[in-house]
Amino acid sequence: MVYIDNLQLSEKQYNTYILKKYLSKHYGETAAINTIKNNSTKLSQIARALGEKDIAFFCLYYLQDIFVVKDTNEARELSKDHYGLWDIANDTFVNDIHDKVNIICPRGFAKTTIFDLAISIWLIAYKKSKFTLIGAKKDDDATQFVDSIKKVFKENKIIIDNFGQLMDNKKFKVNANEIEFTNGMYIRAVGSASSVRGANFKGVRPTVVIADDYQDEKDILTEDARDKKYNRWTKEIEQVGDKAVFRNGKKIKSATKIINIGTVLHKDCLVSRLSRNNDYCTILKRAIILNPEQTVDDIFESDLWLKCKKIYFDDKVDNPKEEAKQFYGEHYEEMKFPVLWEEKWDCFNDLAIPYWENRVSFMSELMNDATSIGEKWFKSNRTETTEEIEEHDFTKTILNVDPAGIKNKKKGDYFAFVVESLADNNFKYVRKGEILHFISFEEYINHICDILKDFDDITHIVIEKNTYMGLDLDKLKEEISKDEELRNRQFEFINEMQKKNKDEKISTVVDAINNGRIIFDKERVMKEAIEQMMDFQGQLYTLHDDFIDCVAEASNRLDTIEVTGKLQIFDIRKLGL
Repeated sequence: MVYIDNLQLSEKQYNTYILKKYLSKHYGETAAINTIKNNSTKLSQIARALGEKDIAFFCLYYLQDIFVVKDTNEARELSKDHYGLWDIANDTFVNDIHDKVNIICPRGFAKTTIFDLAISIWLIAYKKSKFTLIGAKKDDDATQFVDSIKKVFKENKIIIDNFGQLMDNKKFKVNANEIEFTNGMYIRAVGSASSVRGANFKGVRPTVVIADDYQDEKDILTEDARDKKYNRWTKEIEQVGDKAVFRNGKKIKSATKIINIGTVLHKDCLVSRLSRNNDYCTILKRAIILNPEQTVDDIFESDLWLKCKKIYFDDKVDNPKEEAKQFYGEHYEEMKFPVLWEEKWDCFNDLAIPYWENRVSFMSELMNDATSIGEKWFKSNRTETTEEIEEHDFTKTILNVDPAGIKNKKKGDYFAFVVESLADNNFKYVRKGEILHFISFEEYINHICDILKDFDDITHIVIEKNTYMGLDLDKLKEEISKDEELRNRQFEFINEMQKKNKDEKISTVVDAINNGRIIFDKERVMKEAIEQMMDFQGQLYTLHDDFIDCVAEASNRLDTIEVTGKLQIFDIRKLGL
């Protein structure tokens, strides 16, 4: 049985039903009924003609095993927003309204199937795109996509019966990344790291480009990475095809269609930037449908959802998830909220739990909300004057250095310097904090020496090894040995590669800073360093994290290092013995 529009139909009934529905949409119900009655032996030709005119019909008729709920498949009932994507596809490929489209939909919304796989099949079947270029995140993803295309053209009987056998491995090129079809069409899939500059098929440049999940997390790590991704898009992807051709004021050839499909990873990621590019038609969807001015937090911080969350995280309950689910079931009507795809997403299992467990990922992958991605970790900080801080007795003092490359000032990552002490009141004090740029290696080494002279109680010097692989430590030791003021002091040097996840490390000091147990010297800690710390939103969503990374490293080291007291020699004669 086939299930659609609250009906249960046999496959033969379904084919007639969906044909009548879309004929009615375009020509009126009367004309649709008469056409079917008077052409009972030509329905396959009518369906083929209608499929060229309406991509939604093509998908529901020719790809029904993918998109229509049947006893023989595991398909879900589509939402109205899936049909909305097909409307955009019609405006782009049938009506030639859009040349550039940016589809931003939640992870798991079947956007690849709806607007990549199905569109590619339609383009090939109707010979609408001589050369279709598909861009995927990785080469493996590209290969999988080609395999999906092969499967449809090899196994879909209704397409084979109506369009013929379009694949021939013996006479035409068919491999892991490309297919040459018997009707003259060609498709190639490439990973995002591959250059597409100069791509062509038998002298024809790409006529349609579809980039699906074209960006990766590595593409958003830094401002430079984000700029490179966007610049490569504008210089390669947007230039790989042809412009429209006009003659006597009439378009005789369409421009290459460029489609981007993805989710928001950062406010300045490729997808986000394209959404602000007026040359693109952007469609943005979120898993939870919000009212104007409403936020996701408004929903999950309501009374019932907060009670549900408390149950879910109650470690005294044998099965907290089941009890929380039961609570949700008991208050279903009050707690449910509108979602983009009701057939797939349950408010509790598929939305609330991911929100509780990883809000950053939830906001990115399901809500496409870059403004909420990377919420600031630090809400407050406590400062005291140098005079107030130096009144304390310090039991441990450490200098932590996070080096950067030598570049022109004001560019690149910062060198970060933190002098942090543990006092006898068990509070930690950042007595000096700096983020600087240096134009020479010697300037960097000399600056460390100056700090050591300013703080004569520093016993441990920690220098991250990743940048200079110990060369800076060797040079520092050499300078200390030559300096009259420093060479007689005892230092313990720690020079190790930093492999621990930064977010994990920084998370260990969040509460201590917000609660004022790590205190900053308002005179000797740079204002810019404090501002950089307060802007931290997680490693993926923060441009510079040098200072807070250095503070966290110093704080964690203070918890583990041991300081041995100095040996003092007394004159035994002073004891009267």
